[in-house]
Amino acid sequence: MLNERLDRATSSVLLRAMGGVDAPKKLAKALEYAVTPGGARIRPTILLSVAMACGDDRPALADAAAVALELIHCASLVHDDLPCFDDADHRRGKATVHRAYSEPLAVLTGDSLIVLAFDVLAEAAGKDADRALQMIRVLARRTGMPEGICAGQGWESEAQVNLSAYHRAKTGALFIAATQMGALAAGQEAEPWEELGARIGEAFQVADDLRDSLYDAETLGKPVGQDAAHGRPNAVTALGVQGAIRRLKDILGGAIASIPSCQGEAMLADMVRRYAERMTPVAPTLRQAAARH
Repeated sequence: MLNERLDRATSSVLLRAMGGVDAPKKLAKALEYAVTPGGARIRPTILLSVAMACGDDRPALADAAAVALELIHCASLVHDDLPCFDDADHRRGKATVHRAYSEPLAVLTGDSLIVLAFDVLAEAAGKDADRALQMIRVLARRTGMPEGICAGQGWESEAQVNLSAYHRAKTGALFIAATQMGALAAGQEAEPWEELGARIGEAFQVADDLRDSLYDAETLGKPVGQDAAHGRPNAVTALGVQGAIRRLKDILGGAIASIPSCQGEAMLADMVRRYAERMTPVAPTLRQAAARH
């Protein structure tokens, strides 16, 4: 149900953003290519789940927030893959945007998606200006400096890195945005939802570090070994495989405990447990890989 809801909302926004006959066709196609088909869409799914747990009394506003968040995430992937960062050839099982459409168009695609995200929220202000304005502020803070994904990327240029701060900014920021914007869309306060987003985000980063270290590119649909190749901080490097797995389980346990009281509290706890099962390395091939490290 949530996937269909996201598909409808995303398709509507993309159709408008790609413009008519007077829009540059290659950039329009690159925008669509960067966003569709979507990946797991975990962040917007969490946002809508929180909104539903809090009553979801403005579903159109929650939809706008979910699309805006996903657009920011997609923009970050396009930029992360550029030669000046990861120089990746594949993302989500297909060629990265700069490989498919050129580096200049990839830069413009990422920039356009960021602008489009805030335009979507600004348009939604007509449904509830106060809630929309608060969501714009949350998304801006979790995108830029000093607390957003730009800060997370910036940590990679530092000689010494605070691993927790790095994870919180690079990955946790948009998960914090997801939980806080979901609450705001339903008329709830944002602050109580920060810890849940931060914990889910840190868990996803540790899980991603494990996948980067232990899986192959075919399994992931994107390059592996990127952290080692670029000298980036990594939970496996810092804690070892078993230590990273223990850390992951601790974080997820804390995430469930941090869920604020709401009518859908049990539903959210179940959602976190499902994500925990997906993230925790239990597959035989991963257990074997872990034993080798």
